[in-house]
Amino acid sequence: MALSRFQDLVDNHYEALFRFGVSLSGNVSDAADLTQQTFFIWAKKGHALRDRSKAKSWLFTTLYREFLKNTRRSQRFVYQEEQMLENKSATIEAGAIENLDAEIVIESLSKIEEAFRIPLSLFYLEDFSYKRISETLNIPVGTVMSRLSRGKKHLRKLLDDSEITDKGKIIPITSTQKTQNSHG
Repeated sequence: MALSRFQDLVDNHYEALFRFGVSLSGNVSDAADLTQQTFFIWAKKGHALRDRSKAKSWLFTTLYREFLKNTRRSQRFVYQEEQMLENKSATIEAGAIENLDAEIVIESLSKIEEAFRIPLSLFYLEDFSYKRISETLNIPVGTVMSRLSRGKKHLRKLLDDSEITDKGKIIPITSTQKTQNSHG
């Protein structure tokens, strides 16, 4: 029975965790490793979680902590060859902003400082609430709100500077358009 519950957990959360891993690492291979490591840790320690409704938050927090641990480790052993290859960008789902080339958004998002990119990814790509982002990143809700605001400004500026956007301007999506896009 425990094996089927674990499989259900993987089935329900793998894709979202993987997308979050890609947005953090900017690399599909590293994202896959982070996601697998997160489920491995769950297999070892997940039984200790008292409230099973918080499993998704636990998984995202664990993946984020693994990302930080790997980043710290790799910063100690940075090789010049790796630095030249680190121009891979994070991915976001196409359709997030109408009339905008997804590659430009991806490239722009990858240029944003990590402190702003991570909350943006969790909020817009994973539909996390401010509180959930706060818990996942272990920062106050006010800091989450500030980082989202500043991150959006950075992203908007980068996209405005892009010559391929619709006349250099971002076309905002209203909540009605966003709902229609997600259902149609």
